[in-house]
Amino acid sequence: MSSAPGFQQQQRAFTAHLRDPAQAAAPPDIEERRMAIYRDLVFNNLSSLLAGNFPVLRRLLAPEHWRDLVRDFLRRHRALSPLFPQLPREFLDFLSQHRRNHSDDPPFLLELAHYEWIEMALQITDVEPPPADLQPDGDLLEQHPLISPVAWPLSYRFPVHHIDPDHQPQKAPQQPTHLLVYRDLAEHPVESPIAQVRFMEINAVTSRLLTLLQQEPSLSGREALTRIASELGHQQPSQVIIFGASLLADLRARGVILGTLATR
Repeated sequence: MSSAPGFQQQQRAFTAHLRDPAQAAAPPDIEERRMAIYRDLVFNNLSSLLAGNFPVLRRLLAPEHWRDLVRDFLRRHRALSPLFPQLPREFLDFLSQHRRNHSDDPPFLLELAHYEWIEMALQITDVEPPPADLQPDGDLLEQHPLISPVAWPLSYRFPVHHIDPDHQPQKAPQQPTHLLVYRDLAEHPVESPIAQVRFMEINAVTSRLLTLLQQEPSLSGREALTRIASELGHQQPSQVIIFGASLLADLRARGVILGTLATR
């Protein structure tokens, strides 16, 4: 028998029933008509909020499948944050921890949900002002190119940016999909409440270059490109560097690279 005060036991019974009406009985002293109102409010509000954040996923799933997914989330997941803007992140955690390889779900469900979440995540991510020694027009090869903190290279097994009700691959292609998702700080500066999120498909080399520059801030552009040429086994590394210099310049023009820092 629980040693919690009576009102806490009633609260726990109440919320357990809201989470899982089929398995947890409602508190006996609450009228069923009122209990039904609470059940509908909680479930419908949660379903509506998730559908707004994952619109493609919602359109792909049959209504009963979507209801079962939302109910499973409500029943099994224990959120770490009470904030509504964090709920999509909680939903992703649930898909990763409890719904991986679920027989009823499409094989791309987690990746598609992550792709849909990214846009909102970038919009609400706080961005600190750039370093004082940032050189917007610095030498991208000889100095360290600084990647925007709201530019995220992503790789997926499925082509998530092409999935829709008419295109639902059931098997991942041989080659992964590489995407760059970034917030346009050039059009909307750090202080702006508006955030323009842009998406672009990139190749494996561009993805590797961005990842290297993010993970190893001591690398100059030339050093990063030289390493990539070595990884590729390229016979003429100078060609990779020439191509890479043009790529770095294009990324800077898009606002993905903010400028350079002096190599230390």
